[in-house]
Amino acid sequence: MQTAKEKVKDMGSATKEKVKQFAGKAEAKTEAATAGTPEERAAAEERAKAREKEAKAEYHEEKAAHRDESAAHRGAATTHVPLTSYHHDRRVGADPAYPAAGTRPAGEKYL
Repeated sequence: MQTAKEKVKDMGSATKEKVKQFAGKAEAKTEAATAGTPEERAAAEERAKAREKEAKAEYHEEKAAHRDESAAHRGAATTHVPLTSYHHDRRVGADPAYPAAGTRPAGEKYL
């Protein structure tokens, strides 16, 4: 689950990405408007797409960095520890008093 700090950082990164995308679109429109030939317009569109992809790549890199920061901050305890207490790990036949029966005694039927 994400921490609040990660979410805030991710929202900031998403905002930066959107700003870069819209700036790239605006630059592409001005380049397309000033372009004289269809080849120049196509080149302007390609540059705009490249800017958008670059912004998205930066966003994902920042997002990964946020995950790494929070994982490093939490330390090695990032994995889930299974429940192995008396009530959670009661295998049938594991009781040495009843090794051959393979079932629980009647008194422990509903535990």
